[in-house]
Amino acid sequence: MTGSQGRREVYARRAAAFVAGGLPLLAFPRPGLGWLAWALLVPGLLVLRAAGGGREAAVRGWWFGAGYLIAALYWTVPNIGPGLLLVAVVFGIPWALWGWTAHALLPARPVAALLVLPSIWVLIEYARSWHMLGGPWGLLGASQWRHPVMLSLAAVGGVWLIGFAIVAVNTALAIALTAGNLRWRALAAAGALLLAGPVAYAVLDRPRTERILVVALVQPGVVHDPVTRFAAGERITAGLPRADLVVWGESSVGFDLARRPDLMRRLTALADGRELMVNEDARDARGRISKSTIILGPDGRRGRYVKTRLVPFGEYIPFRPALGWLAGVSEAAAEDRVPGTGAGTLAGGGAMLGPMVCFESAFPDLGRALAREGAQALVLQSSTSTFQESWAPPQHASLAAVRAAETGRPVVQAALTGVSAAFDARGRRLAWLDTDRRGAVTVALRLPPATARTPFTRYGDYVIFIAFAVTAGHLAGAAVRGRRSARPGRDSRPLTTGTPAA
Repeated sequence: MTGSQGRREVYARRAAAFVAGGLPLLAFPRPGLGWLAWALLVPGLLVLRAAGGGREAAVRGWWFGAGYLIAALYWTVPNIGPGLLLVAVVFGIPWALWGWTAHALLPARPVAALLVLPSIWVLIEYARSWHMLGGPWGLLGASQWRHPVMLSLAAVGGVWLIGFAIVAVNTALAIALTAGNLRWRALAAAGALLLAGPVAYAVLDRPRTERILVVALVQPGVVHDPVTRFAAGERITAGLPRADLVVWGESSVGFDLARRPDLMRRLTALADGRELMVNEDARDARGRISKSTIILGPDGRRGRYVKTRLVPFGEYIPFRPALGWLAGVSEAAAEDRVPGTGAGTLAGGGAMLGPMVCFESAFPDLGRALAREGAQALVLQSSTSTFQESWAPPQHASLAAVRAAETGRPVVQAALTGVSAAFDARGRRLAWLDTDRRGAVTVALRLPPATARTPFTRYGDYVIFIAFAVTAGHLAGAAVRGRRSARPGRDSRPLTTGTPAA
């Protein structure tokens, strides 16, 4: 084989890893093939296993990670343009460790692979979920949002535990395909892992219903003019049947209500006999812009929450001195909005509510914090009009199901332009108003006691600590084996070959 042919083959295999990285997107909305998530990583694992050495496997893992991120975040192109490629290249790097480990363990130590590969995966997801690095999107565990039985693992260990189980099953299937002597044991391991969801679903406590909260979600559709948008929400709300709480979407009020008493009077009139939750997105008297959830009654404002976790590039540009140029070549934020100071509950409709605004529903820690503070339901306000024709709106709405299962609280999302949705405390869908719909939907939520706690709410991210311990142990062991193999008289193959010493 000539040098040019060899290079072409190398890049063809890396391209295969890149494509394999994008396959998991099929498990998310709109394709919605969540059940396929339990096998969609297998092609990538086989490409990594077949690498000629550990170094090449690490490069293929990097390409795999870049493919995963581009597929998961393709809808951000209007906001960050060419910045998406930069995000994929930089944040795909951690998957190099996953690729190197897959190559090292799958052929030589398959039992260890069942524990180590899922651990590294969830650590990568946890690291990229830090809000200063952009925050979580496309977490593998969220693919199970339509399957409440498997989603019950989130109540035990959060979205992290579901992701761990998915990677472990994929690893077991890859072993079954490549290690004939272990085929049946690997398939048995996959079956046992798949049973974890039904077991959790059966044994988890079902808190008693303390009360029923009737919530109406208002969805006027794509209306760019703030005056017309306000009037549309007003008209839909006026025609609603009885409800304890009416929720408008993100940016539903494009004016500073403190300086618009006329609009405040119209809103309080709508709140007669019920409470109204709106979202204010406007410049205040000091010239600052923030997004605020406001609860109103007939007597005026009763509570306020300011969005804490802002959308990167959409509402602020991370590291603006270095990346501010993106605002000139895309629709990235021309100026940064002002964030709030943290999660907090609001009283509304006779219950304690946990408000979250748009992107905040992607963060497991925010939902958990609100449940710990006594929220009986989580209420999300969203607007994804920029990405209306993409897969982003249904993917965003699906996150509400994950937060519901994690916290044991019903969750509703009022999206200005869709998808508005509601889920019960186990993540089962109650309502779904897609992007092509206009109007409102009303749901009755069964509220648990404020003191009810799921294991995830009580114990937090313990899955991450376990994954860290497993990964650290694996890397320490690999370093020791590498030093031993390099001693005189022993096999001197470098650690980067990915073949551990016997």
